[in-house]
This record gives sequence, C-alpha cells and structure tokens, in this order.
Amino acid sequence: MWWIYALLSALFAALTAIFAKVGIKGVDTDLATAVRAVVILILAWAIVLFKGNNNGISGLTKTNWTFLILSGCATGLSWICYFKALQLGKVSQVAPVDKLSVAIAIVLSVLFLGEPLTFKTASGALLIIAGTIVLIF
Repeated sequence: MWWIYALLSALFAALTAIFAKVGIKGVDTDLATAVRAVVILILAWAIVLFKGNNNGISGLTKTNWTFLILSGCATGLSWICYFKALQLGKVSQVAPVDKLSVAIAIVLSVLFLGEPLTFKTASGALLIIAGTIVLIF
C-alpha cells in the first residue's frame, strides 16, 4: 500500500513543478513560497481536523517536536531553493535534479538510521546520481 501513496506523492510533486513554474512568473520566489506555505498549512490542518486527529498533539514528545521542527525548516529551505531554481531554469531540468534528494536520502538513511543498503537500492541511487549529472552538464 505504501507504493500507492509514493506514486501519488510523485504525481503531486510533478504537478507542483508545473503549477509553480506558471505561478512564479514575475513574482518574488520567497513571496511565492510564503503563499504556498499558507495554503499547505490550511490544507494540512483541515485534514487533521476533519479526521479528528488534533487531540494527538498533546502526545508529541520533545524529540517529536525537535525533529518535526527541523524537518519543517529543511522543507522551507528546500522550497525556497526549488522555486528559485524553477524561476531560473526549465522544469524538465530542475524537477529531475531536485530528485537527487532520493539518492541523498538513501545515503543518509544508511549513515544515520542504520537502514540496510541493498544492491538494488545502491544501483538505483547510482542511476539517479548519474542521471542528475547528465541533466546538469
């Protein structure tokens, strides 16, 4: 079942790139990121409230808060850089290079989370890295 959500994530990420490229035309990318963040904030809280999951907030630990805040900071910085890259480059180049994050996440998951590195996973990461190099140069 996880792969269905992963494929939907990929679809929405692709739509994000297309919609953003049109939306940032003639707009400061930091402002565009701020608008996008507000929309996501409203959407995320609407889903939490609709599903009735808001009572779980009291159960968040200090570790949960710390790493969710760090994740939010990383996401915000990623969006700021992504929108600037989209403004300066082509979606067909920026979006795939942005997916180098997959290979980086694989390396970091092995180093910091102790996840196993299989031949299949390593091969996929190397292919992503090679594809990114091809697109950049």
